[in-house]
Amino acid sequence: MGLFDVSPMVQDTGMARAPLAERMRPRTLDEFTGQEHLLAPGKPLRTQIEQDDAASIILWGPPGVGKTTLAKIIARVTQATFIEFSAVLSGIKEIKQVMADAEKAAQMGSRTILFIDEIHRFNKAQQDAFLPYVERGSIRLIGATTENPSFEINAALLSRCRVYTLQQLTQPQIISLLQRALHDQERGLGKLGLAADNAAMATLASYSSGDARYALNALEVAAKLAASRKQNELTEALVTDALQQRVLLYDKSGEQHYDLISALHKSVRNSDADASLYWLGRMLAAGEDPMYVARRVVRMAVEDIGLAAPEALNLCLSARDAMHFLGSPEGELALAQAVTYLALAPKSNAVYTAWGAIQQDIQRTAAEPVPLHLRNAPTSLLKSLDYGKDYQYAHDVEGKVADMDCLPPSLANRRYYHPTQDGREKLLAQRMEEIRRIRESNRKR
Repeated sequence: MGLFDVSPMVQDTGMARAPLAERMRPRTLDEFTGQEHLLAPGKPLRTQIEQDDAASIILWGPPGVGKTTLAKIIARVTQATFIEFSAVLSGIKEIKQVMADAEKAAQMGSRTILFIDEIHRFNKAQQDAFLPYVERGSIRLIGATTENPSFEINAALLSRCRVYTLQQLTQPQIISLLQRALHDQERGLGKLGLAADNAAMATLASYSSGDARYALNALEVAAKLAASRKQNELTEALVTDALQQRVLLYDKSGEQHYDLISALHKSVRNSDADASLYWLGRMLAAGEDPMYVARRVVRMAVEDIGLAAPEALNLCLSARDAMHFLGSPEGELALAQAVTYLALAPKSNAVYTAWGAIQQDIQRTAAEPVPLHLRNAPTSLLKSLDYGKDYQYAHDVEGKVADMDCLPPSLANRRYYHPTQDGREKLLAQRMEEIRRIRESNRKR
């Protein structure tokens, strides 16, 4: 939990030591970049803020677009006490106590904004705890989520909140933020006297994928690298080096996010159930988003298990649903079950490889028209143009496999899918060979 005092003096304490993204956090709506559809004069969220409308809200959008910043600006504008929780780190019991305290404060005329970051991490039963306080107006709840509120927020709670959808920042908007931070003398990097060429800024903006916090932190790493090299200009080459270095710095200071997910994936791929469970445990113990892990586990099922054990995909999707339904820590057992199964399942990347080959062919070959015999001919005009001519209805031929090419002429006889001899895929390989023999037989008739 963190308490945000609307007093500038309190807010600025220790700011010199804070990361650049925190120092450059907008303090007013006029400093805020992006979300014009909500914050331009006369738009709904700006109107609600300026009119001091105390309705609770849900801010839905991708990371780094200003959800937390907006909540803090609202607290500043409305002169409310700002209490910040993360649903990852805070328990509902802890939050209930704060809500009870806020209710007492409300009776004395004090207003409290309770900001819950990643509110979707609380399950629907836990979210019910907010309802009585929101209904009585004891607190003003501002929830932030990267997930669709329609699926992740309790319907009763959602009906009592206004939902505002924040959009990913564009590259020009990110570049504008970077330029401001680079030249800001008070909170930014202006005292360093650094310049930056357009290519460097474009690289930083592209790297951030619309995440302002990510972009500003990357800019700070680049500035430190420039200082260590005694350079006064950020070039594309320097920024590229800094971005690589930033990953290393992140790995050393955090729980090695990228190394850990790589270790988990490669342990599953190598059929090592014990190592897979260990790396899964390490990720969850580090505070990783369980739903992020669930998504990666589903990816493993389609990338490395494939049709050798097609039931793996459903098992992993069920584990994802169980994690969502139960929450932590109970739901983690479902992920452990899925990871163990994936590690022990027969492996095939044949579909993954086939899909990659298809993507390459689509990129490097002409977009040929659909062969006439595969086209639909619902009108006499299309029939006169030979649409559907020579089409063979598979159910009417021997073995239900017609001697008919279904790929464009330039890709005739191209084979993408090569099933392995592992698990269920061995049966698919046999079926493909049977289809080939039937087609050859029908060709000779």
